[in-house]
Amino acid sequence: MDAASFHRIIWCWHFYAGLIVLPMLLWLATTGALYLYKPEIERAYYGAWTQRQYAGEPISLSQIVRNVEIQTNGRVTRIERPGDARESWRVGVTMADDTRQTAFVDPAFGLVLGSMAGGGLMETVKELHSLAITGPIGNGLVEIVAGWAILLCVTGFILWWPRGTNQALALRGSPKHRRFWRDFHASTGALVGGVLLFLALTGMPWSGFWGSGLREGINAAGLGRPPTPAPSSSEHADHETAQMLPWSMRDGTQPMGHHAHVIGPDRAAAIAAAHGMGGALTLSFPKEPGAPWVASSPVTRVQDNHILFIDAADGRVLQDARYADFGAGAKAVEWGIYTHQGQQYGEANRLVMLGGCIGVWLLALSAPVMWWKRRQGGRLSAPPRPVPQTRMWGVTTAMLVAGAVFPLTGATMILALAGEKLWPRVARS
Repeated sequence: MDAASFHRIIWCWHFYAGLIVLPMLLWLATTGALYLYKPEIERAYYGAWTQRQYAGEPISLSQIVRNVEIQTNGRVTRIERPGDARESWRVGVTMADDTRQTAFVDPAFGLVLGSMAGGGLMETVKELHSLAITGPIGNGLVEIVAGWAILLCVTGFILWWPRGTNQALALRGSPKHRRFWRDFHASTGALVGGVLLFLALTGMPWSGFWGSGLREGINAAGLGRPPTPAPSSSEHADHETAQMLPWSMRDGTQPMGHHAHVIGPDRAAAIAAAHGMGGALTLSFPKEPGAPWVASSPVTRVQDNHILFIDAADGRVLQDARYADFGAGAKAVEWGIYTHQGQQYGEANRLVMLGGCIGVWLLALSAPVMWWKRRQGGRLSAPPRPVPQTRMWGVTTAMLVAGAVFPLTGATMILALAGEKLWPRVARS
């Protein structure tokens, strides 16, 4: 296959990939950029609720539980103690109608300063980002888009690669000309494409179909979460508890203790402190007879992950899971997630991820302008098809192999190929 035919094939795939995913990538970039700044947005939105109003040592956890339940008429299910002594605590409450609330609490008196539904504004942003708010269909759509985004990045790099008179980075002509927008699009993609590819790949583990399969495969190979000691529950952790667990442990069973629920939150917190959780702490209450207390240290770096399962009957530590206990596969995925969220390497990490989001906006702006400026006879059209078209099969086969790795994306690739074959007939009829 000559270079010109190969270039046209890659251009066709890049064009169709962009046509399919750019609107959704804009959505993901916008919600992702917002979530990068979760702490700042929450402080601005909830204001004084996020800060303690009274000085003094915190009262006991059991007293905080009683005070919060009296004030909210609900049942406390979770306590979050921040690392910053100036911040208010957050207490999860289940109401009589089974709805969830999170109360901002001053620990000096157990005073509820305010409350938000569920996990509040930023949990909604997170669910909008993954489309989890729409259920399995929306989550599957995100998986499809992530797969096409990988294809978009790979084909974009091939098209950008300097050859002949093309320059690696350039901005020639004026905005009136298509060359300016082509250079702008290519140069922007070259600068942020690696970040976009990283975001697409590291976002895939959160998808419902492919992510669950990846987790099962990693665990089956002995490269995932640490094994759960017996006896264990046949049920997965409830949604609230799962949210505080690392990715590799979310679909796993949890160790079970005795059915009697004897020890309270103060004893559970003391046990957690004895195991190195004396600062910031999230404590999830037992949800059923035999279920354990689950303690974790809220962390920003993957290597600081630490989960403790405590028997609610006698305080025995049922499992002490740390990052070092994870298999190589789980470690790699967890590292990718923390870096994806802009946490692993501090502010520099967050700025790089934000740059990737801004890059998506710029690429999404320049792509339709470039398409508009290359219209012929006043009509928009797809890139010219390679001739003879039998030469497409080598690249197409490679694309379908990639689609087999990401099955939902692969299914839409087949639909795209079928549509490309049928469209000329439909246009002629």
